[in-house]
Amino acid sequence: MIKVLAVSTRITSAEIRTELLRKSIHMLIAVVPAVAQYNLSLTLMLLASGVIVYTYTEMLRVQGVSVGVIGWITEAASRKRDQNGFVFGPITLGLGAMLALMLYPEPAAAIAIYALAFGDGFSSLFGKIFGRVQIPLTGGKTFAGSSACLISVFIISYLVSGSLFSAAVIALIATFLEVLPSKDLDNLILPVGTGLAAVAALGL
Repeated sequence: MIKVLAVSTRITSAEIRTELLRKSIHMLIAVVPAVAQYNLSLTLMLLASGVIVYTYTEMLRVQGVSVGVIGWITEAASRKRDQNGFVFGPITLGLGAMLALMLYPEPAAAIAIYALAFGDGFSSLFGKIFGRVQIPLTGGKTFAGSSACLISVFIISYLVSGSLFSAAVIALIATFLEVLPSKDLDNLILPVGTGLAAVAALGL
């Protein structure tokens, strides 16, 4: 029988600050739908350029070469598991937003990106700060974090779509995808899966 695991390790103030910085940066991806409404091609170009520039500076940082503010932010926002190694999160974040824009029409693309920004963002924050009970077989995901994802995606989807039923379906699927033990790949899986759910739920 699978038992629910209680997390007894206390989070330090330094870890909280790191997580707040990391997810504040992560949530900035929420500006993408607004920019895409203005000019989709320009938005894709900016995202692609950002991924390329970040990849180059991160390669230099790993080799010990100073890369200015980008390197400083990456170091400050790095989790313990990422320290002294290549940090892939910003790359998959940019690619996830690009995939949502290229694969889905509005408002599904916007919902997918908002789920990436806020669903994943609040899940990580609440899980890190308030999570005490882990969900089995998820690689450390917590009920607190998943609840935050469910609520945030539901609210966002309802505000965008105006449909309670569609918002509930989208939020449940997004939460299931977020719970998967996919590490940085959740930045790809979550927007692609949530966008597909939004297309189906809204009949686009």
